[in-house]
Amino acid sequence: MKKNKAIVILLCILLLLIGVTYVDFYGVNPEGDGSASDISLGLDLAGGVSITYQVVGDETPSATDMSDTIAKLQKRVENYSTEAIVYQEGADRINIEIPGVSDANTILQELGRPGTLYFISETDEEGNVNYSRQMVQNPDGSTGYTYVMHKSIEELKEDGSIMLEGTDVKDARAGTTQSQTLGNTVNAVDLVMTEEGTAKFAQATERARSRGESLGIYYDGGIISAPTVQVAITDGNAQISPIESREAAENLASTIRIGGLKLELEELHSKVVGAQLGVEAIDTSLKAGAIGLGIVAVFMIIVYLVPGVASVIGLLAYVALVVLLLNGFDMTLTLSGVAGIILSIGMAVDANVIIFARIREELAMGKTVRGAIKIGFDKALSAIIDGNITTLIAACVLLFLGPGSVKGFAQTLALGIVLSMFTALVVTRYILYAFYALGMKSEKLYGVGREHKVLDILSKKGIFFGVSLAVIAAGFIVMGVHKASSGDALNYSLEFKGGTATTVTFNENMTLDEANTQVVPLIEEITGSAVQIQTVQDSSEVIFKTGTLGVEQREALNQMFVEKFGVDQKLITSETISSTISDEMKSDTIIAVVVAIVCMLVYIRIRFSDIRFGISSVVALLHDVLVVLAFYAVARVSVSNTFVACMLTIVGYSINATIVIFDRIRENMATMTHKDALKDVVNKSITQTMSRSIFTSLTTFIMVAVLYVLGVTSIKDFALPLMVGIVCGAYSSVCLAGSLWYVLRVKFAPKKEQK
Repeated sequence: MKKNKAIVILLCILLLLIGVTYVDFYGVNPEGDGSASDISLGLDLAGGVSITYQVVGDETPSATDMSDTIAKLQKRVENYSTEAIVYQEGADRINIEIPGVSDANTILQELGRPGTLYFISETDEEGNVNYSRQMVQNPDGSTGYTYVMHKSIEELKEDGSIMLEGTDVKDARAGTTQSQTLGNTVNAVDLVMTEEGTAKFAQATERARSRGESLGIYYDGGIISAPTVQVAITDGNAQISPIESREAAENLASTIRIGGLKLELEELHSKVVGAQLGVEAIDTSLKAGAIGLGIVAVFMIIVYLVPGVASVIGLLAYVALVVLLLNGFDMTLTLSGVAGIILSIGMAVDANVIIFARIREELAMGKTVRGAIKIGFDKALSAIIDGNITTLIAACVLLFLGPGSVKGFAQTLALGIVLSMFTALVVTRYILYAFYALGMKSEKLYGVGREHKVLDILSKKGIFFGVSLAVIAAGFIVMGVHKASSGDALNYSLEFKGGTATTVTFNENMTLDEANTQVVPLIEEITGSAVQIQTVQDSSEVIFKTGTLGVEQREALNQMFVEKFGVDQKLITSETISSTISDEMKSDTIIAVVVAIVCMLVYIRIRFSDIRFGISSVVALLHDVLVVLAFYAVARVSVSNTFVACMLTIVGYSINATIVIFDRIRENMATMTHKDALKDVVNKSITQTMSRSIFTSLTTFIMVAVLYVLGVTSIKDFALPLMVGIVCGAYSSVCLAGSLWYVLRVKFAPKKEQK
């Protein structure tokens, strides 16, 4: 690269960095569109809309019907935000919280009024008319049609005129189709029936076709559509057309979807709630991120000199691009999303560390600086790609199969992985070549690797295996003791167990930070439970969520509000709430994680041509998860909705660290001679990657540790086990993964080696 070209490249990169950073701070217009402040934040960071529905009817709904309705609503509201949550409140209420939105009326209008939907025959078995179509004149003078019911819904139920119910519909979506008469494109609604609904629909459409009748769709007191049936539909896929407008098609599809609930619901109230973490939590998290990034930058420059400077510029570009693209892809950022960003920052640093360590190795072997840079990037490429792709596979599986709370993590992690690879392999590379072209050619500016004594890790494998098994066993023992004494193996939070929501109307508006400092300590003293807070916009109401409270605790809490804050006791209400992490969400998460691990195992098997590498990496991964689980049990850290994100972060971090060591083992095996012992090759590979393991763990640990020191309680509960996981991941990669592979290789050697 010539000097002039190097100057141009550096200027372009710096101008791009400055430009993107400017947009991150100020946006693309005076309104601030595209800036960091324009990023959609989750309910825990920014608040959103809360809607409470109550089941219609005098009878208490069954637990099965409530669970089924909640599950269906959960899928539906995720169209507004992947972080939306639906949970039970009391015996017959359902609460919906949708982050990042503030217009409750619009949400309610689009969501519709959840109610019972039926498909009704035009006539009954005796030929009596159930409903008829009548022409009406619209206010603008045009004419249209409306439907008149001739029987009550109860009479239709008795005479068998109801052919299907809303629960028989699997999905309904607005679309388009070709008109059979004019050949033009018209609006339509596509219906997909359930397995049971398909049989019912085939019978209903055959009956209507043979009689030349329509099939009415009844909802909320009347017929909303009555398409004429032209053929019997036996495959469960139907289409309603033509529909006058796209908006009408969307409304009809939405009504059919919401009508598929088992229970009929009516809106009790809706409100805009404040964030669960507060301004202080967000500010301290941002400060912690900036401080941690600064410490990492100084560390990289001190340790790696000129390459360290290049990596810092690349890292700043990475952070700026992440902020820009969070806006560009309209992602909702939550605390679990922050976890994904932290992990991807660690992986961005990791890629640089791998490259720079390779460059130093090549310089130690007598290569020129330019040659060392080229070879360093080339040799590091496979380790970087394999490590990042395995984690990206996990992120993609979680994105498509995981529940909403996991998808936020998966989105930011996938984005971060792609950007970290780009900045490490492209941006940092060009910066480094530009520095060299500008005269920074001395080996002293890059550092020359030293020949380290090979550590005999494998000779200690028995000790390492024993210590790990003992820690894991201790964790299970502690969980068993807690299970026997308190009924819960872990310290489950509201998201897992449910609890009590106490709504208090104060005499004056109270901010979230004021509630955290003035009220929460008093509540914790009375209840002995962790507290979550939500404020209500344009109101002095504050919602305090705690563990399930008994009568005495509720009375003590009410008395405290009256005595300490002068609250009118009539304005204090308490409701039992269910867990926001439903059984379906738990099972979806488990399935997604299992599928992700299987996919990673397959990828490792293909890339390394040895299933032992895959098995060893998965065992090391499970080891880290179980050790951190043991820490949760022993330290009684609250198991909240961030627990899943924490565990997934550790999984991604662990697999990436292990892949780097396995990549070096594979490389060294390709050049080993008959004189080389397999044990020596494994020990040499672990030693060669030791600096990478230590430095990457240290930089990632620094980021999380600063977050822990400066963060509020909810942040600390997330950061502390993550710090344990980072240390555990480094330990398992260095001390366990290679040893596990060696044992499997010796015990189950390839056939050609057995001979």
